[in-house]
Amino acid sequence: MRKSMLLAATIVASGLVSTAYAADLTVGVSWSNFQEERWKTDEGAIKAALEAAGATYVSADAQSSSAKQLADIESLIAQGVDALIVLGQDTQAVIPAVQAAVDEEIPVVAYDRLIEDNRAFYLTFDNVEVGRMQARAVLEAQPSGNYVMIKGSPTDPNADFLRGGQQEIIQAAVDAGDITIVGEAYTDGWLPANAQRNMEQILTENDNKVDAVVASNDGTAGGVVAALTAQGMQGIPVSGQDGDHAALNRVAAGTQTVSVWKDARELGKNAAEIAVALAGGTAMDAVDGAVKFTTPGGTEMNAMFLAPMPITAANLSAVTDAGWITVEALCQGVEAGPAPCN
Repeated sequence: MRKSMLLAATIVASGLVSTAYAADLTVGVSWSNFQEERWKTDEGAIKAALEAAGATYVSADAQSSSAKQLADIESLIAQGVDALIVLGQDTQAVIPAVQAAVDEEIPVVAYDRLIEDNRAFYLTFDNVEVGRMQARAVLEAQPSGNYVMIKGSPTDPNADFLRGGQQEIIQAAVDAGDITIVGEAYTDGWLPANAQRNMEQILTENDNKVDAVVASNDGTAGGVVAALTAQGMQGIPVSGQDGDHAALNRVAAGTQTVSVWKDARELGKNAAEIAVALAGGTAMDAVDGAVKFTTPGGTEMNAMFLAPMPITAANLSAVTDAGWITVEALCQGVEAGPAPCN
């Protein structure tokens, strides 16, 4: 019997508070990579919540390698972690790691990216709704013309969840002939440089006749804006998500239309609390806020979906009011911009 199970039995018998129990827990986090600005925010939130519970944090960075992620998780298991939080690099390739954890009675939280295995608890934002919010903002700004769809990584199910939500919003305009999708590409590894190359190629193929870009996150949006700027086309509608500081600055400057803000502090806090609860013997379907979710492959999982919020020039103050970014960072280089940059 694992240490966590023995401790849980002791707690039931003695009536000890959960914080005392959590003080004996170690939670391991396997990050797919740290290239994206936002993961550092997530990590800070996870660490803070674990520290508040008295639990210990350990982590590993897979550096965008599926093979390294498997080795990382094996190492975390060997270190004796009581729960795992996994940001999957490849949703299929990581499944053997879930098996390895289950074999050791270690609960797994699939963090922000789906791992299609019902033995993991799936925690994320509503990514289909994120896609809708992205397309809605771009469509409002540019209701007709030539659209480009810059998708996420082909190994991340979120890429297709987002793309599905985007299509829901623009489908009627496509059917009416108001919008023509002139280019579409996945972005390997969500890397901004790959998004920039894809956008450059699409611009070349279309003689720069592009009116709007639905990009699936702020990193890819950054690559898109770089490609547009090189052609003197900055300012056409471009979407993103994550609330990256650089992206919010672009919204203030007018080179990005929307960043769908997913408060990573809430995601990280929830992940830590769920990991501690599961390690303590709480059943996945008994986690507060858990719902049943059927994956694209037909797997029923226990999941929790947090609510996203689109940030545009009209409501930029929301992120400064929430302490997500300072006014100085938001408004850097912006003159006579939208509030609070005016």
